[in-house]
Amino acid sequence: MTDRHLLSGPEPDPARDAGHPQPPERVGFFTDTSVCIGCKACEVACKEWNAIPEDGMQLSGMSYDNTQGLGASTWRHVAFIEQKVPAPDGRPELTLLDNSPTSSEPSQAPGDMRWLMSSDVCKHCTHAACLDVCPTGSLFRTEFGTVVVQEDICNGCGYCVPACPYGVIEQRKDDGRAFKCTMCYDRLGVGQEPACAKACPTQSIQFGPLEELRERAALRVDQLHEQGVEQAHLYGHDPQDGVGGDGAFFLLLDKPEAYGLPPDPVVTTRDLPAMWKHAGAAALSLAGSIALAFAVAGRPKGTR
Repeated sequence: MTDRHLLSGPEPDPARDAGHPQPPERVGFFTDTSVCIGCKACEVACKEWNAIPEDGMQLSGMSYDNTQGLGASTWRHVAFIEQKVPAPDGRPELTLLDNSPTSSEPSQAPGDMRWLMSSDVCKHCTHAACLDVCPTGSLFRTEFGTVVVQEDICNGCGYCVPACPYGVIEQRKDDGRAFKCTMCYDRLGVGQEPACAKACPTQSIQFGPLEELRERAALRVDQLHEQGVEQAHLYGHDPQDGVGGDGAFFLLLDKPEAYGLPPDPVVTTRDLPAMWKHAGAAALSLAGSIALAFAVAGRPKGTR
């Protein structure tokens, strides 16, 4: 079955819609960027477990980030974003960490410099455009609701690359095939958590049932708001957004654009059914016009 989509109504079950009759509970990632320390343990664990080739050690000159973005050989990417602390409305100070007497970290005021760390990954969308456009079936929906590329079936057509609203999928230059995060599908099958979540020392990357993660994330946002971090908000958690909700969502401390994320992602194949419908109507109209023209041209002269 294809991974078709309805962008309204009750939340779909992507695994069941993909043909899995009795799938287990959908799982995913919740990445809490407020506790990410930029250690890159997730990047290393991902590469080691999945035998991903190195992707260069050249610094960009703009930060301590040497991978710079997700790609065919970077399935986890830790962003380092240096910025001034914004001034919240009506508040003289923004506290990023717990400002209790037991906290060893000083509070940060507007104008101070801060690092925003975030471990990015494939979002494993509920409505995945990459699945819609793949002509070989290389991309498939697993019983866990995740999206995986089968490298032995991929023919390197590249259709999935522009289809992804997040710019996650990339082709390797040496053979043209597409690669991305599999959420460690092989580990999930034997009851283990993905390597990146296992390696994260601060629990910034949390893995588990998606509904449970959403509840946990909402509580974490409330906690940060009580501490004065009013900018804290969730990204990709809403099942009614333009991709039907992400299987990997985030707690952010700034606008999505600051992290290189689209502010309002929409599945790029959303309008395909309507486009094909209009194209079909136009084709029928053209065929009717041509048939009428031949019929008129074939009449004997002098007849009406």
